[in-house]
Amino acid sequence: MTPVAPIAPIAPTIEQNPLTFQDVWLSFKETERLMKERDAESDRKFKETERLMKETERLMKESAAETERLMKESAAETERLMKKSSAETERLMKDRDAESDRSFKETERLMKERAAETDRIVKNLSKNLGDLGNRLGQFVEHSVAPAVARLFQAEGIEVHDVYKDFESKRNGEALEIDLLVVNDGTLVVVECKSRLTHEHVDEHLRRMEKFKRVLPLYKNHQALGAVAAMVMSDSVKEYAHSQGLYVLCQNGDNMEISRPEGFVSTVW
Repeated sequence: MTPVAPIAPIAPTIEQNPLTFQDVWLSFKETERLMKERDAESDRKFKETERLMKETERLMKESAAETERLMKESAAETERLMKKSSAETERLMKDRDAESDRSFKETERLMKERAAETDRIVKNLSKNLGDLGNRLGQFVEHSVAPAVARLFQAEGIEVHDVYKDFESKRNGEALEIDLLVVNDGTLVVVECKSRLTHEHVDEHLRRMEKFKRVLPLYKNHQALGAVAAMVMSDSVKEYAHSQGLYVLCQNGDNMEISRPEGFVSTVW
């Protein structure tokens, strides 16, 4: 047979434990006490909040006053610094203008001195060039011109005429020839320089190329070329020889024709 579980006791009800007037009174008193404590705490918190608000308001006023004071001081300091900066800028600009003026005057003085020195150099150069021209003229007149007839006759070229500083123009082309040595069938065009260079040799070759175009009178002549100089390097001399030009150079007080063995003159 299955055992039956015991039945739990029934909890007492109000009817079983009725509240007394004393219980209600005590509960009311406790509630009143709690409400008073709550009201007192609320009143305390309100007063504290009011105090904090007043303190905050006071601090904000103090902060605003301090901020206003600082702004006034900052504005005054800014104005002072701006005035100082303006004065300093003005002073620096005056100093700069004074320095620029001094520099300009110094530059002007140096330019005048340089212009005077340049003028002196140009005058000296002109004088030296004039002297060089005179020396070259003397070289042609006293050294080359008297010797060409003798020198070329020794080469088997008979000389009938020698023309100095010969110039001619035709069809827009011009020729300037220092010495022109001529006979009935052969002529020699001689270029004279104080110091002969490779460029002078090339220039004379171009002169020889256009000779008969500018002077058709000599179109049936055998035209030969020669260069003469007071000073020339061995390389220039060899270059002139390689182009078939006679080379006249000074040997002591005399002029001589320099030509290597087997030299053959070019005929234009």
